[in-house]
Amino acid sequence: MNQIVGSIWWLIVSLGILVTFHEFGHFWVARKLGVRVLRFSVGFGRPLWRRTAKSGTEYQVAMIPLGGYVKFLDEYEGDVPPEQVHEAFNRQSVWRRFAIVAAGPLFNLILCVFLLWSMHMLGKSDRLPYVGETTGIAAESGLHFGDRILSVDGKPVPTWSHVYSELVIAAIDHRNVELSVQRDGGAPREETLQLSKLPADFDQTNPIGATGLTPRWTYATVGGFADDSPAKEAGLRQGDQIIGVNGTAVSTWGEMSKAIAANPEGQALSLLVRRDGGSEQIYRLQPRLDNSTAKPRWIIGITQADATVRRMGPIDAMSQAFADTRDLTAKSLGMIGRLLTGAASVQNMSGPITIAKGANATASIGMDWYLYFLAVISLSLCIMNLLPIPILDGGHLLYYLIEIIKGSPVSERMLIAGQYVGLALLAGLMGLAFYVDLAR
Repeated sequence: MNQIVGSIWWLIVSLGILVTFHEFGHFWVARKLGVRVLRFSVGFGRPLWRRTAKSGTEYQVAMIPLGGYVKFLDEYEGDVPPEQVHEAFNRQSVWRRFAIVAAGPLFNLILCVFLLWSMHMLGKSDRLPYVGETTGIAAESGLHFGDRILSVDGKPVPTWSHVYSELVIAAIDHRNVELSVQRDGGAPREETLQLSKLPADFDQTNPIGATGLTPRWTYATVGGFADDSPAKEAGLRQGDQIIGVNGTAVSTWGEMSKAIAANPEGQALSLLVRRDGGSEQIYRLQPRLDNSTAKPRWIIGITQADATVRRMGPIDAMSQAFADTRDLTAKSLGMIGRLLTGAASVQNMSGPITIAKGANATASIGMDWYLYFLAVISLSLCIMNLLPIPILDGGHLLYYLIEIIKGSPVSERMLIAGQYVGLALLAGLMGLAFYVDLAR
């Protein structure tokens, strides 16, 4: 499955899961509060499958899988039999209507917590936050190859994902951060990462790279040794960085693997190795034939550096899921605020193309990363739907709040005007998101 087909497929699967759960929130609460549901649709357009339940609700799967909807019995949308008027959505109290509309975003929030809980129990693969080569601001701030970042502004960062999460907002704000770092198990030391020196037009999609800070795992760094390892027998050590294979310079794990695979069968290899980020030495070794894969290959018996898996029990996983949701919510709201004020670049926006690529990429890595991706998008749907924009759930909730305050519903004229404004704002946001996607 190539990248384009895979991205389209995983976009459909992801949106299908998230939107269906969102609409199920509206549906479930409406049924509990006595509102008649005429149709529950997964997708839009011509139905591909349809079934009518004994309750009278029509369930269907439609042709266009990018969304879904719930249709209530409502006097504003058609004639209602006198005996069913009490089940009409528009006849419900403002508090009941508020609860039904708020249920969609709330269910996305619940789904976010559940997905993060599942991810933590399954175990999320990640990389330990060891520093690779440093240049620019990172080097000026005192960071060196082999340093392990322990905390950012006092907050523990057990993985590179945590480091990125803490640095992205600080970089946009050009705010210096205090790093606690450790080298070779020694005493922690404090360094100030001078993000205030970042240029105004730096790439906000890659704040770590903009500082000149690179993770050690991107390099061909020895993390460990397999059984009968030719590299270990030749004298290589854990933490060594392979920078050349048979005279060919390599800077990443992928380049090293390709260089070894290109070596004639059975021929000895010459590896140029950098130790402790400084001294360089050449090691000669005889690769070993690995027959454990479908296609036999020559290997040197090393494993990639800094890999880790964080796995938790059900109780700890739930506690961490709530903490992650709280943290993601705060950062998402902070990013929206910065986008509105112009402090953050529109580069930080994600449209359907970026979401599709993200879905495909995380699904390819593993279920742990895909669950995390779904959780983040589910939370984003919750937040976006709560924005006070007419046509979105947040716009309807705003109308209901006005109704609660003034004691009567919003006028039909205001509702119609709000629909036009909401459509214009939504079209503008979607257009901007598509533009950013295409530019990217």
